[in-house]
Amino acid sequence: MKSLTKKRVVLFLLFIFPLICFLMLSLGENNFTKLPIVTERIIDVSEIDATNKVQLKDFVSIVVFLGNDVQANKSGLFNFNEKVYKKFTDYKKFQVLAIYPKGQEVEAEKLKQEIGAFTDMQKWVFLSSSKEEIEGFYTSFAYNEPLINLSSSKAFLIDKKVNLRGRIKDADSKDGMLYGYNMNSVAVLNGKLKDDVKVLYYEYYAAFKDRNKNKADRKEVGL
Repeated sequence: MKSLTKKRVVLFLLFIFPLICFLMLSLGENNFTKLPIVTERIIDVSEIDATNKVQLKDFVSIVVFLGNDVQANKSGLFNFNEKVYKKFTDYKKFQVLAIYPKGQEVEAEKLKQEIGAFTDMQKWVFLSSSKEEIEGFYTSFAYNEPLINLSSSKAFLIDKKVNLRGRIKDADSKDGMLYGYNMNSVAVLNGKLKDDVKVLYYEYYAAFKDRNKNKADRKEVGL
């Protein structure tokens, strides 16, 4: 029993406590600002999934587009795996969705094995779809940078309500709008995407805490 309690304390100190401290120090609890929605209600990937097993709703998802040349973005995907994915494997309702066109199954499986040699792939989801469905899904992001051969060097952050999250005052973007995070830039992955995933999870943590507080308040007044 003591061993189980000790394990829980260690897990809390390793994962939950650092997240709370980071957000409290960098944002301040009273000045907390939610991560901006840059595109509301994109198409849920369930609409292009022939297996009917994959969805964005109710998950915090990072979506990447592998394209016709799956190996082309391999270095960026390895960066992403090391700098972002590994930091969130223990977070609930977290997934990485890698989309590729039909016909690239062998290459996608090869990439999966290469990444899997260095990490637990339990929260990676590989999904094949048609060219038209992939383009339609991507178009719903309302992002003005087109896919190249159905591929992108960007990773896209989707919330549980299937909204595209990003930044509206990004100093490195021409118009301040950040729709996707450049996987070829370790600085972007470390300083933006990783932090923004933490902010998004804190939103859900804060909302959960508020709901519980409201329930307690209602009980106190007999509602």
